Amino acid sequence: MSGHSKWAQIKHAKASLDKKRGLAFSKLVRQITVAVREGGTDPEANFKLRLAVEKAREAEMPKDNIERAIGKAAGGGEGGQIEQITYEGYGPFGTAFLVEVATDNKNRSSSTIRHIFETHGGTLAQPGSVTWNFESRGQILIERGAEDLSDLELAAIDAGAEDVKISEEGLEVYTAPVDLQKIRQELEKIGAKISSCEIIMSPRTPIQLSDEQYPMIQRLYDELSEQEEVVALFTSANL
Repeated sequence: MSGHSKWAQIKHAKASLDKKRGLAFSKLVRQITVAVREGGTDPEANFKLRLAVEKAREAEMPKDNIERAIGKAAGGGEGGQIEQITYEGYGPFGTAFLVEVATDNKNRSSSTIRHIFETHGGTLAQPGSVTWNFESRGQILIERGAEDLSDLELAAIDAGAEDVKISEEGLEVYTAPVDLQKIRQELEKIGAKISSCEIIMSPRTPIQLSDEQYPMIQRLYDELSEQEEVVALFTSANL
């Protein structure tokens, strides 16, 4: 399928966030809140929080906002009511979705997510019916620049990457989740321009969409991702 890739998806998401910076910041605050509640306020000891803070910095969230979000989460308050829930669903053409939500109202979130799936020809699935098809992996995307990607590829392998792929856009590095930060640091030491670094749920059996199928799944993906409470979204479709 021409014209569609994870790189295009990242550019699409960043463009959307630039237009809706307030929504982006709200999502990031929720991610920080959940991370603090699960592992404490120290980013050095709390890997999930470190990733959330790095994403906030990349989105140009002011430092005061980040510190305020950590403080509120640590002190309870509004953040004390937020819980993380993963919804599983199916879209058209046999596509699978994992929707990670940080919410203070489980019933409202469940109703909203179900409605979005049904509106786009999909359905909300039972817990466990989709997760088997996904595995947790670290993903680093490096934009193509003046540097030799083959050197970065070797550096990633030497640092312990599980898989490395070179594409027209740049380098894709896949790691065990626990090795993500170490490998990122090694790549940054030699000048890698990192576009994205995160823990993802990677589909074991990706679905290649045709050009005719792509717009329908993209619309479902977009509407889910535009919900304030949706903090992470993964699909088996090749978007």
